[in-house]
Amino acid sequence: MNVKFTKRMKKVLILGIVCGTALGTVITFAAARRAVDKKKTVMAETEKKWQAENKRLQSQIHTESEVGKSVEAAASLSEKQADDWALVLVNDCHPLDTKYVPELTEITSENSVDARIAEDTKKMLSDAKGAGLNVHILSAYRSYDDQTAVFNDTMQDWVNQGESYLDAYNETKKSVAVPGYSEHALGLALDITSEDYQGLDEKQADTPETKWLMKNCYKYGFILRYPSEKMETTGITYEPWHYRYVGKDAAKEITEKGITLEEYLGVK
Repeated sequence: MNVKFTKRMKKVLILGIVCGTALGTVITFAAARRAVDKKKTVMAETEKKWQAENKRLQSQIHTESEVGKSVEAAASLSEKQADDWALVLVNDCHPLDTKYVPELTEITSENSVDARIAEDTKKMLSDAKGAGLNVHILSAYRSYDDQTAVFNDTMQDWVNQGESYLDAYNETKKSVAVPGYSEHALGLALDITSEDYQGLDEKQADTPETKWLMKNCYKYGFILRYPSEKMETTGITYEPWHYRYVGKDAAKEITEKGITLEEYLGVK
C-alpha cells in the first residue's frame, strides 16, 4: 500500500514539475513578447516624431529661403556694396533670391563661375599650376537645388550618427549654408583643395596648395571667406578651402587687415 502510494506521489510530483516548468516558460515567453512589442511601439513612435520634425525643419528651410526678392534686396547693402556686384553679401542674415542665376562660364568640365570672374579665376589656377601645385576645384557655382541636396545629405549624416533632426539641422548650419543663403549661388565662391588631399577639414590648411592660395588669392580678387576664429562674425566654422571673389582692391584691404567681408562692409 505504501509502495503504491509512493509511486502515485512521485507521478504527481513529476507531473507538477513538468506543468510548472511549462507554465513558467509560457509566462516568460509572454513577458518577453510584450517587452519586444513595447520596444517596437516606442521605436515606431520615435521614428514618427523624427519624420515630423524633419518635415517641419524642411518647411522652415523652404520658408527662410523664400525671403529674398532679388540680389540687391536680399542683402543689406552698405554704400561700398551698393554699386559693386562683387561685394554682395550673402550669409545667414542676408538671403539670396532663390531664382537668381548669374551668367556662367565654365572653368573646368564640371564647374562654372560668374562670367565676370572667369578670367581672374583661370589666371589664379594657372599661376598655381605654374608654381608646381596641384589644385582641385571641388565646387563652384551651385544652384538652389544643388545646395539643398548638399545641406540635406550633410544633415542626414548627423542623423545617422544618432543626432535628433533638430540637432542635426543646427550642426549642419555650422558648416553648410542653408539653401537660399549660400554664396555658391552667386557664382562668386570656390571650394578649392589640394589634388593630393581633398579632405574638407583643418588639415587642408597644411597642404602646399592651400598655403599658396591663402598667401596669393587676394592678387586675383579672392579672399579666404571663413577664417579661423571668425565664426561669430561669419556664422560659419573655419573653412580653409572656401574662397570668395570680392574684387582686387577689396581683397587686398580685407587680407591686409585680417578682417571678414562683413567687417569690411560694416554690416552683419
